[in-house]
Amino acid sequence: MTGQQDKQAQLDTFRVEHKGSKLTTNQGGKVSNTDDSLKAGTRGPTLMEDFHFREKLTHFDHERIPERVVHARGFGAHGYFQVYEPMTEFTKAKFLQDPSKKTPVFVRFSTVVGSKGSADTVRDVRGFATKFYTEDGNYDLVGNNIPIFFIQDAIKFPDVVHSIKPEPHNEIPQASAAHDTFWDFVVNTPETAHMIMWLLSDRAIPRSFRMMEGFGVNTFRFVNEEGKARFVKFHWKPLLGVHSLVWDEAQKLAGKDPDFHRKDLWDAINMGQYPEYELGVQMLEEEEEFNFDFDILDPTKFWPEELIPVKPIGKMILNRNVENFFAETEQAAFHPGHIVPGIDFSNDPLLQGRLFSYLDTQLIRLGGPNFHEIPINRPVAPIHNNQRDGYHRMTIDRGAVSYSPNSLQNNAPEPASDQEGGYVHYAEKVEGRKVRQRSESFQDHYRQATLFWNSMSPPEKQHIIDAFHFEVGNVVDKGIQQRVVDMFNNVDGDLAIQIAAGIGANPPASPGGTGVTDASSAVSQENTKKIAQSRKVAVLAENGFNFDEVTQVKVAMEAAGVHVKIISKNLGMLTSVEGQQLEVNKTYTTSASIIYDAVYITGGRKNVDTLVLQGDSLHFVNEAFKHAKAIGATNEGVELLTASSIQGVKTAGAETQGQLVTELGVVTIQNTTDMGQFSQEFINAVSQHRHWGRQNIKGMVPA
Repeated sequence: MTGQQDKQAQLDTFRVEHKGSKLTTNQGGKVSNTDDSLKAGTRGPTLMEDFHFREKLTHFDHERIPERVVHARGFGAHGYFQVYEPMTEFTKAKFLQDPSKKTPVFVRFSTVVGSKGSADTVRDVRGFATKFYTEDGNYDLVGNNIPIFFIQDAIKFPDVVHSIKPEPHNEIPQASAAHDTFWDFVVNTPETAHMIMWLLSDRAIPRSFRMMEGFGVNTFRFVNEEGKARFVKFHWKPLLGVHSLVWDEAQKLAGKDPDFHRKDLWDAINMGQYPEYELGVQMLEEEEEFNFDFDILDPTKFWPEELIPVKPIGKMILNRNVENFFAETEQAAFHPGHIVPGIDFSNDPLLQGRLFSYLDTQLIRLGGPNFHEIPINRPVAPIHNNQRDGYHRMTIDRGAVSYSPNSLQNNAPEPASDQEGGYVHYAEKVEGRKVRQRSESFQDHYRQATLFWNSMSPPEKQHIIDAFHFEVGNVVDKGIQQRVVDMFNNVDGDLAIQIAAGIGANPPASPGGTGVTDASSAVSQENTKKIAQSRKVAVLAENGFNFDEVTQVKVAMEAAGVHVKIISKNLGMLTSVEGQQLEVNKTYTTSASIIYDAVYITGGRKNVDTLVLQGDSLHFVNEAFKHAKAIGATNEGVELLTASSIQGVKTAGAETQGQLVTELGVVTIQNTTDMGQFSQEFINAVSQHRHWGRQNIKGMVPA
């Protein structure tokens, strides 16, 4: 049996505390001087006998390991998983049976295309890889935040990655698909159409790892004790809902705070606001395999939740940050072939290729076949086999026998039976001629792309159109641009017309489309859960602010789980009109509206007289409005909104006589000392994430 603390107890045996210690070499010898190399005289040459110099420099020269070819930039955290009820009917996987058991997990989130040093908020697929340390060994659920992929067959994986990576002649652009080689690949590979729709949607610029869905992407199988199998798709559903940035915000964050997602996860865990995700499954009986107008093994297709509901089966909580990024996150090795009894594979051709590639890449990246002995990768289940030696072998195997069968130690370690927990592959009947071709059922490349487009709300559709304008607008080759228009005319004629208008291409000669009119509400983020918990609000204030107002609003927001930061021109202490003081957390130089979910401006005559004369304050408000964020202002603070470039929104004035005014996420009140009603309305506005009703007026605001 494994428990939540078993993995941490194992890792503790490798953790080292250096406080209060003396400096040593890697051989344990104490070092008397680490600032000066050994020389022949004070101005003479360094001597080769300086073993400390040689060791220190040699180790430094070899500190870096090859970064991942894809998913190079990532961030991880520890936690645990608990199943809600026994899943015995569907699978014999032991970690899915006992609701009282907490299975330790390690999760790594990542971008796909960029290098290890790229920014967090680029437009990209996000990796969502989970390692379960179960009593039957490690199980890796290696997924993404998008339920489908670019290609149907893994043999094309090098091609899609080569096309989207920086172009080889000049290593430009970094972490971006907005260039010729990628879109050249797209227009020559129609199976990418559906994935492109997801990539150019808001899903590709998540607000936070904590507000991001995860999908297993491929089709797997559950197998129960009786040997009955069902097809299964895996889902992670964040309890905070699924939310995204806007593109202008994402681009600015890449410069202002390239570690935005990392900090967000790190800070949330440190503050005790642990990210939580429900694990859900879609299941199909084997006899239902051909009941749909798509192939359930096609990785460029998802299973609409309206047709095949997601069954929540458990919850994962991430409650511990890593203690050493390299040792834990960078050296973590995930592989979809790390499975346990009760979970098996399907014939999904992308999955079949992943089963080779993920193992193969660890050999070069982590220096050989013993990467499973690195602490973060070690299972909590015992390891017994006849695999020996290799680079960095740590296990000291006793005895003379390292082969099977043997009689010298009674054939130990001997294979385990099915009843003893030995892995038995599902006995699927397979037959056919050896061919290099796709199934006819894989040939529909556009119907689900249309379904996705139909499922988007008007703001989400506009964001996709804007994304096409940016991505394809950066393509130099006019022929490729025109072919993008023609290709996506197969998805939706109106979409193609709007793409063409933004990139200077010819609209399609005749409107296209697939004739699909269905929609899936589950894929629109407008239908997600919306709460204020863990959101971040910036309070703009200067000397002479109203302390009582700020205190009332701050207390109410913090009670709702909202984090409040005081933003001012300078760091230090602000003095209120009442004479009380408040510490500034950030300045306009060290912060920006893009780092927060909402903005609040407090009253106080001197405070507001200062704010309205500061370009930084005005820009802060204008930018938040343009990004459709909640904005609140009380008493004199409303005057900053009046002085800003915000248009088309009614705010409280002298004539409102203390009445609350709310319009398009802008919440204001004047002539009152009671902030109770305002605070609740503002918290509600914050919980909505964004206020897309401003869509037609926010473009008039310079920011």
